[in-house]
Amino acid sequence: MKPDINNLDDIILFVDVFYSKVKLDNLIGPIFTNIITNWQPHLERMYHFWDAALFGVAGFKGNPFAKHAPLALNAQHFDRWLILFNQTIDENFEGINATEVKNKAAIMASMFLSKLEYMGGNVNRVIV
Repeated sequence: MKPDINNLDDIILFVDVFYSKVKLDNLIGPIFTNIITNWQPHLERMYHFWDAALFGVAGFKGNPFAKHAPLALNAQHFDRWLILFNQTIDENFEGINATEVKNKAAIMASMFLSKLEYMGGNVNRVIV
C-alpha cells in the first residue's frame, strides 16, 4: 500500500517527479523549457501552490491562469498535463488526499480551458 499525501515533503516529492516527466515530454516539455530557464523558483512556487490548494496553508500568491493565458495551449496540452500529473500521483500515493489533488488538478485544467475558450482561443474541449 502506498502512502497518502500528508505534508509538504510529499508535495515536494510529487512536484519534483511530475516536472521531471514534463521536461521530457515531447508535447508539453518544450512549452515549459522554452519559458522556464531557472527551474528552482518555479518548483518552489508549485510547492506553495499545492500546499495551499490541498492543505489550505498560506503562502502562495499569484495568478496561475495569467501565466498560462498568453501561451498557445489547447486541450491536447491540458490532457497530457493531466495524464502526467495523475500518473505521478498514482505511482507514488493513494488515499483521500491523493484523490483530492487529482480532482483539483482536473478542475484547474477544465477552468483554464474554459477561460481560454472564453477569451476566443481555438481550443477543442477534450478533457481526460
